[in-house]
Amino acid sequence: MVQLQSHAGDALASHHIAWYVYVLRSFLALLVLGACAWGAMALAHRCPGPALVRYLVTAVWALLGVVAIVALLRVRAGMPLQGWPLAFLIALLLLIGWWQTIRASNDRLWAADVAQLLDSRIDGEHVTLHNVRNFEWRTETDFTPRWETREYELDKLENADLVLSYWMGPAIAHTLVSFGFSDGRRVVFSIEIRKKQGQKFSAISGFFKDFEATLVAADERDILRVRSNVRGETTYLYRLNIPPKQLREVFLGYLARARELHDTPAWYNTLTSNCTTIVFEIARLIAPGLPLDYRLLLSGYFAEYAYDQGGLTPGFTYAQLYERGNFVARALAAGDSPEFSTLIREGVPGDDPKVKP
Repeated sequence: MVQLQSHAGDALASHHIAWYVYVLRSFLALLVLGACAWGAMALAHRCPGPALVRYLVTAVWALLGVVAIVALLRVRAGMPLQGWPLAFLIALLLLIGWWQTIRASNDRLWAADVAQLLDSRIDGEHVTLHNVRNFEWRTETDFTPRWETREYELDKLENADLVLSYWMGPAIAHTLVSFGFSDGRRVVFSIEIRKKQGQKFSAISGFFKDFEATLVAADERDILRVRSNVRGETTYLYRLNIPPKQLREVFLGYLARARELHDTPAWYNTLTSNCTTIVFEIARLIAPGLPLDYRLLLSGYFAEYAYDQGGLTPGFTYAQLYERGNFVARALAAGDSPEFSTLIREGVPGDDPKVKP
């Protein structure tokens, strides 16, 4: 009887060991699957050489990952793993090492609308911005380029507007911030991909070091009008509820980021370094308690997040701000009028003094 109990105990222990081995190997297989998928996309986007070489290298990488996964899932406790998972690990380390050598640059053949880098000079209250974009857009490919030097007085900075431009459904929007001065001047800041000549934006490519980041400063008749009137995007404008001291810090925060990108080029990343994350980063320097939220990733809902944090015009519901903030019809009616900035703000709470809660 004792011997039978001993055998039963051994069998149970062996069963437990087999189960633990199965769980461990399954977990490792999932890690290999994720690494294999990332590596395949990284190679497909950035592997040097002609297309045939890129496809071949990607296929070999994927095959190595599949073989490593199969080896891991052969779960009998005594069965050796052979060398495939180790081979995949070595290949992964080599891939990561190569990936780290791909560095951002400011020295490429850039598309015309991102050809220049913003350069700023601050002398007390006086700010000079070099390379402010003020293109005259007729179509996306037919435009008159103009890069200008403009001057602003920090003590005249009095407001800022959040602009969301929807180009891919309700969850994804491009985020811009427009600063207004008491003398009527305005300037818009926008983190954008720095496309090379002939290059098109791709959200997937934005994960794989395909685009450098740039901070564009522009006139509203350029950067807002091209989205609402030329590209046909749905655009919304919201007055930000920011006290004067913090407003100044946000403005200077954008200039600091522009200097960083001027001196040290960086990659745009669809998830971690994009047009919305910079707004959050700057805001968090001022108010460190701002919570993380899924709406920082799904940028189309960023205005709702700002509203929940008290960052939009008070006294209105979010639905009211959303409805009155859509300025597409007003932008189309304004065309290239010198009063474009005033006309698109008609009826917008906080921007239009006639609109009361």
